[in-house]
Amino acid sequence: MIRRRLRPGTLDGPHITVRGRRMINLCSNDYLGMPPTPVATSQMQSSSRLLSGSDPVHSELEKELARHRSARRALLFPTGYAANLGAIAALAGRGDTVLSDELNHASIIDACRLSGARVRVYSHSDARSMERAARGARGRLFAVTEGVFSMDGDSAPLAELAESSEKVGATLVLDDAHGDFAVGPGGRGSARRQGVASKVAVHTGSLSKALGSFGGYAAMGREAAEECIDSSRAFIYTTALPSSIAGHALDRMRADRRPYQKKLEANCRAMAAELGSLAGSQGHIVPVMTGSEERAERMGRMLQRDGVFALPVRYPTVPRGKARIRISVTGWLSEPHVAEAAQAVRRAARKTGLL
Repeated sequence: MIRRRLRPGTLDGPHITVRGRRMINLCSNDYLGMPPTPVATSQMQSSSRLLSGSDPVHSELEKELARHRSARRALLFPTGYAANLGAIAALAGRGDTVLSDELNHASIIDACRLSGARVRVYSHSDARSMERAARGARGRLFAVTEGVFSMDGDSAPLAELAESSEKVGATLVLDDAHGDFAVGPGGRGSARRQGVASKVAVHTGSLSKALGSFGGYAAMGREAAEECIDSSRAFIYTTALPSSIAGHALDRMRADRRPYQKKLEANCRAMAAELGSLAGSQGHIVPVMTGSEERAERMGRMLQRDGVFALPVRYPTVPRGKARIRISVTGWLSEPHVAEAAQAVRRAARKTGLL
C-alpha cells in the first residue's frame, strides 16, 4: 500500500522549493496567478457569525459575490469544502433525493451523506442518465454537479443538465470551485460561459483557487440563504472567516482580473499544444493518463528530478486503473516554463512506455 505523505514546500511565483530543490510548480490551483497583495492585520473573529464573528466586510463581500453570481444572496464559509457541506446538507434532507455525478468531489459526496437524503449516482456528465436516476424518486429532487471537474479537467454539459433538471423537477446545484474566476466572461464561471447561469439555483465556489485568496461561499435565492443561516451546521457552528481575509478577497474581486484570465487562457493553449496526445483536456486542469499507479509514481519521480513539480494522482482519489499526473496550468507560468515542463512530461512518458 502506497501511503500519502506531506511535502512541505515554499512557493515563489511559478516555482516551489521542496527539500531544497526549486521546481516549476504544476500543482497550484492559483489559476490566475495574480501577484500577492498584503493582508491587513486585525483582531481575529474567534467566534461564529451568529455570535460576535460577523463583520461588515463579510456582508460587503457577500453582496459582491451575490452580484458576481447574479443571485439574491451569498453566504461565506471558511472553505469551499465547507460551502458544499453547509449548503447541500442544509437544503436537502431526509425524504429528499439527490442526483449526483459519479465523479463529483469528495465534499459533495460527504455533503450528500450528511444531508440524510437518498443519493442516486448518475453516469458522468450524462443528462439522460440523470433523468433515469430520477425515476420513482420521492421528496424534493436536487441535481448536483461540478462545473470544471477537479481531476479530469472537463466541463459539465450544463445546458443539457439544466434542461434535464427542469424536466424532472430538480433544483440544480453547481459546485464551480475550479471554474469560478478562471473561465467565462469576466471570470464569472462555467454556467455563464455556457449561457445557463439563470438555470442554476445554488452556486458554490472557492475564493482559494483562481482568486488567490481564501474561503468559500454559496450563492442562492433569499429563502434558501435564510434556511442555511438557520440550519447549516457548517455555517452555524464554525468560526467565521477572519475579516482581514474577507477584505483581501473583496479587494481581489474588485481588481481588474482580465489580463490574468487572458494569460491563463494563452498558457492553456500552449500547454495543450506542447503535450499533444498526452493532454487529457484543453483547459487549466490537464490529466496525463498513465493507467497504472506504478507508472504514475515513476513519472512523478522523474519529473521532480527534471525540476518539475507535478504529482501523481491515484486510487482512491480516482478509480483503479485511472491514475494520472495532474497538471495545473496557471497564469504564473511563462512561455518557457510551459515548454520546459511539457518537454519533461514527454520525456518521462517515453521512458515509462506511455509514448
